[in-house]
Amino acid sequence: MAEGDTILRAKERLSDALVGQSIGVSAPNPRGRAAGIERLDGRTLAGINAHGKHLLFDFGDLVLHSHLGMSGGWHVYGRGERWRRPRTSAWAVLSGERSDAVEFGGPTLRVLPASRVAIDPQLARLGPDILAPELDLDDVVAKFRAADPSRTLGDALLDQRLTAGIGNIFKSEACFAAKVDPWRPLADVSEAELRAVLEAARDQMLRAVTTGDRHRFAVYKHRGPCLRCRGRVLHRGQGDANRTTWWCERCQV
Repeated sequence: MAEGDTILRAKERLSDALVGQSIGVSAPNPRGRAAGIERLDGRTLAGINAHGKHLLFDFGDLVLHSHLGMSGGWHVYGRGERWRRPRTSAWAVLSGERSDAVEFGGPTLRVLPASRVAIDPQLARLGPDILAPELDLDDVVAKFRAADPSRTLGDALLDQRLTAGIGNIFKSEACFAAKVDPWRPLADVSEAELRAVLEAARDQMLRAVTTGDRHRFAVYKHRGPCLRCRGRVLHRGQGDANRTTWWCERCQV
């Protein structure tokens, strides 16, 4: 599941492999050909930007926009290395001097004029990136405060218009770390609590970027009693999208 930490790690991997090189671009799967990515063939990749769950590959006056959703992924292979998935399932192959970057799946793969990125409806609506180096947390808190006060905290944390990058894992983990019930409406969450949840999400995700460890969670998909208080860990769908939230019924109040 690609959340902001996964995307930032992918950006760093892809940048190391490809930035500054003339890139051969191919689309073995019809999905990539439909996106017109072969127009990028032979262009130099100037840089890669990450914003929340989105990757933007800078090819000068054209930008390749990728969003991996729940099941997509970017793989990086050395030249001649065996791929882990069939070539026919690759939506995009970006070939540099020594490495191939391959995207498999995802809801979004498209080429945009660079001049339209700032006004593109899908990208312009994104809130501040929770992992941005110069994150203005006051701005993020203000966006939550301006949102529908009856909306539950866990649901609001997934709204990429408020802050971009948090997904189901760190929604649950951050609320647990801050000891805040994700089912409380925003109107009942104090500014200090909201700030604590957002800071926890940022700290946890930055740690995951550094370590790559996404397997030791305190509450997400946890089976058995709470590791902190031995209370019951519950889970159920939340919000209009019915995304599963995990929380302890005893120590998150």
